[in-house]
Amino acid sequence: MPRLLEVAAAHTAELFVGTDLAAPFKLSRPTIRAYVAVLEALFLLELLPPWHNNRLTRMIKTPKLHMVDTGLASALLAVNQASLRTDRIMFGHLLESFVFQDLRRLASFSEHRYRFYHFRDKDKKEVGVVIERDGALVAGVEVKASSTVLPRDFHGLTKLRDAMGERFVQGVVMYDGENVLPFGDRLYAVPIASLWT
Repeated sequence: MPRLLEVAAAHTAELFVGTDLAAPFKLSRPTIRAYVAVLEALFLLELLPPWHNNRLTRMIKTPKLHMVDTGLASALLAVNQASLRTDRIMFGHLLESFVFQDLRRLASFSEHRYRFYHFRDKDKKEVGVVIERDGALVAGVEVKASSTVLPRDFHGLTKLRDAMGERFVQGVVMYDGENVLPFGDRLYAVPIASLWT
């Protein structure tokens, strides 16, 4: 189990593919899935379900794996601030898991009911976190481990907005900058620091 948790940490914020987790152990997918269920019950891992809607076709229906504690994930992977400066992909994955968990924490204080999903289609347009409020309104959050934001960073959010119409409230790309920047109809770049300031 400790080794499985280490492998899961290396796959945080990625699509959950049982064979990827099973390969290092020479175990079957059902066995690995049972172990992952135990780790979910212990609140160490979370499988974020895919979000889907009849207006969006060609969806990927695979859940996304997230470590609940990114500090634990970093310790298991033996990464630190210096190594994350050079491994931007790992930093991005850990940051996405961190933001997702912080959004869940913030939602727990609300009187509304929130459900969390992810969205990805077969053209690889994705939204890291899709938030549905009270079964009606939808918002999307992408996370970017960079201090700059470009229009292409909004491709997945634009697809989600256009498909959802008036149900779509807002789409944000959270980034390592200081200013809230508009990027079109209901789309914004927002500093990650706004989660705690």
